[in-house]
Amino acid sequence: MYDVIVRGGLVVDGSGGPGYLGDVAIQDGKIAAVGRIEGGAHRFVEAEGRVVAPGFIDPHTHFDVQLLWDGAAKPALEHGITCVVPGNCSLSLAPLRAADRQRVIGMFQQIEEMPPAAFTEAFDWTWEDFAGYRAAIEKSLSINVAPLVGHSVIRLWVMGADAQERAATAHEIAAMQVMLRECLDAGAVGLSTSFVDVDENGRPVPSRFAQFEELDALSAVLGEYGRMLQIVPEFYAIDITIARIDQLAELSLKHNIPTTFSPVFDSTATPENVARTMARVEEQFARGARVWPQMQTRPIDISFSLLRPSLFFARLPRWVRILRQPLEQRMAALRDPDTVEKMVADLGPDGGERMMGRLVVRGGDGAPGELTGRTLSDIARDRGEAPALALINLSLEHGLDVAFLNANAGHEVTERIGPMLAHPLVHIGASDGGAHLASFSTYGDTGYLFSEFVRKSGALSLERAVAKITAETADIWGLKDRGRLETGKAADIVIFDAATIGRGEERPAFDMPGDGMRYVRAATGIDTVLVNGQVAYAAGAYSDARAGVICV
Repeated sequence: MYDVIVRGGLVVDGSGGPGYLGDVAIQDGKIAAVGRIEGGAHRFVEAEGRVVAPGFIDPHTHFDVQLLWDGAAKPALEHGITCVVPGNCSLSLAPLRAADRQRVIGMFQQIEEMPPAAFTEAFDWTWEDFAGYRAAIEKSLSINVAPLVGHSVIRLWVMGADAQERAATAHEIAAMQVMLRECLDAGAVGLSTSFVDVDENGRPVPSRFAQFEELDALSAVLGEYGRMLQIVPEFYAIDITIARIDQLAELSLKHNIPTTFSPVFDSTATPENVARTMARVEEQFARGARVWPQMQTRPIDISFSLLRPSLFFARLPRWVRILRQPLEQRMAALRDPDTVEKMVADLGPDGGERMMGRLVVRGGDGAPGELTGRTLSDIARDRGEAPALALINLSLEHGLDVAFLNANAGHEVTERIGPMLAHPLVHIGASDGGAHLASFSTYGDTGYLFSEFVRKSGALSLERAVAKITAETADIWGLKDRGRLETGKAADIVIFDAATIGRGEERPAFDMPGDGMRYVRAATGIDTVLVNGQVAYAAGAYSDARAGVICV
């Protein structure tokens, strides 16, 4: 008698091979049999007319904080995701001394746009080391987690405030190696670092002060375990990105480790960048290096209002400083003519037309209905104002509660993306789930993969698309018991309708601590999700199952 039999679906097992009609039997959280299965079960899950696939794996998320109060990492499960990788971009919540918490909260606030209340109102800090953090999130997981440890926090642990001031000494590098080993022993799947990010004061994060000798020494430790090195390169400068690819290749070859970098965006402003990136990746793979570029499937839609800071203004320090002020001070600054003049001047001689003209008014409680859907360029013309000034004045007139949308900020031409995603060396990831809560609708990559690039364009077959986000991702990250519907593997399974799976409508959600608002996207076509053999999500609802584990 099996625990569960998933019966009568099109089994797409993650191998990339043709799907076939069959059943999947589950016993003790593992796949016990695949094919035509006779016999009984305590529970049958009917899958006729739908696809039965391994659970999807999301390799670039920032659910580090959310997992402390939401073990399901909502809405990941409803998009078919059964394993998430948090701790990217050099940031994790451990190892972290109590005295350094506020410093790291500021980094999360700046880089990932997480409200400070998310770190103070929903959980108690009960740990400093990585093992303690693992224990804190393991209590109520409904989803699997393969956590990275952040380079910036390891530096901060060893060097204190000097981590954001200087290169490390040989003694400090050795201490970082010891700490990295402790984190890997406690379940970290690898190390993440960043060459671009800044803290809330605009200062480089600690990882950016590391010299190559430090990264080399830490990679040597990763080599002892065969674990991943993830980086965020200077993606805005293609020549530097290519140099980082070469650097990763040398580390991969020297220490026999997998490496990955993200994001890789296709943009009409720099149409040659992806081709140049992939040409260098191919050269390095031909040498035997493992340097996996991460590309997301969907265009980036950035939503924001002046009620809170937004990554949209990241390259405008004056705007960032003003929007980080308390509301009354922020309103006063935005009403001050001298300040506003400088803010508009920061956008250049066109008054923000190039950066802001294409913004669309999307709503907000204070937005006049007649403006919804109009571009800021159009509204500014009617008002006789520069776009940046129109954005400020329109916001002030309505209590700052006017939301703007910057649609398709990357991946603008979907016809170009399909062949890139189909490339055998492209690693599908970089969803940023759990981050940019009030700006990006950072969910829907999996559904968009199937709706746009399987059904619509045919750039990938159903089987290749499934393999990309299951078995291939598991292989890249060394998750040996995930990613395939094979006997003995963990029973992470998603059942979906191939004709309707997609990226649903964006909606505001109010389930976060503090002000609570974030934008999320619903999924379409996902029927049932099992995590380690237990139904975690079905028919639009989350179950009480808590079967998630730390994967490594």
